[in-house]
Amino acid sequence: MTRDESATAEPAPAPAGAPAEEPAAPRERGLGFEKWMGFLSSFVAPLTLVTALLFYFGYVSTREFFRYFGIDVDIIGLSSQEFVMRSPGALFVPVMILLLLAAGLIVGHRRLRRYLEGADPAPRRRLIAIIAWTGIGLLLAGLALAFLIPVLVGRDYAQLLAPLLLALGAGLAAYAASTVRALGGSGIGRSVVVLLVLVLVAGTFWSTATLAQWWGRGQARSLAADLRTLPAVVLDTKELIYPGNAAIELRELGEPPPSDPAAEGATSPTFGYRYFGLRLLAQGGGRLYLVPDEWSADASTIVVPYDDVRVRFRFLPDADPPNEG
Repeated sequence: MTRDESATAEPAPAPAGAPAEEPAAPRERGLGFEKWMGFLSSFVAPLTLVTALLFYFGYVSTREFFRYFGIDVDIIGLSSQEFVMRSPGALFVPVMILLLLAAGLIVGHRRLRRYLEGADPAPRRRLIAIIAWTGIGLLLAGLALAFLIPVLVGRDYAQLLAPLLLALGAGLAAYAASTVRALGGSGIGRSVVVLLVLVLVAGTFWSTATLAQWWGRGQARSLAADLRTLPAVVLDTKELIYPGNAAIELRELGEPPPSDPAAEGATSPTFGYRYFGLRLLAQGGGRLYLVPDEWSADASTIVVPYDDVRVRFRFLPDADPPNEG
């Protein structure tokens, strides 16, 4: 029987002068943070999703803005592009904060990774346990505060603090769980980490929406403090309306004097009432939304259709006109 020499043959020696083959570099064992950052960034990569987020936050801030003046934003008829154009102001501060936090977390994660890879098992487990239990405690506090939001009426801080606690707690717990998995630990499934990351995303989304609401309300209050920046309106109506604000001046039009005998056969004018002291807040859906010159507790927004009124606008001159000559 012939013996198979190829099974036990020694590898052929390298030819003289050939460089020795370098051993393969060991693959760096990461702690999974970059992977989850990439997982999160994949959510905002598509342009359609970015546009949808801009539309949503623009809608939230705009709805809160018009709600301050007693208007439902859905009846104005703003386009999707107008909502998107209104979103950068509401998103500027949250996006800047998130970007700075992400940069700080990446730097902190790299330093912590070097420490954990060189640390003894006992202090390493102790540090990971501290991170995990801190995250769990923040999660429980956030859940408790979220259930108490209906009770804490008028406490705006609860609407922001609850999602922040949930996002921070879920982030710490997910980081601890992914670190245990990366270091070879067992007992924590990948699904747990995915769910915690989703809670982190939802909490961040909730917090940003709350800030967008505050932004819209703040813009409305700032505008109400000085409505002179809006175009002035002179409004003529066929029927008498009751604005409910003393700052709005009413003048009757075309009313003939009682002693004039020629007035007996005179016909009533098309527009019988003129109002001064109004400002144009918005227009859309075939309606004008007018507010008084000075906003007060008894002020109300007047909604009038285009077809039933006659309107004249007076736009303010440029506060800084160009030099002549």
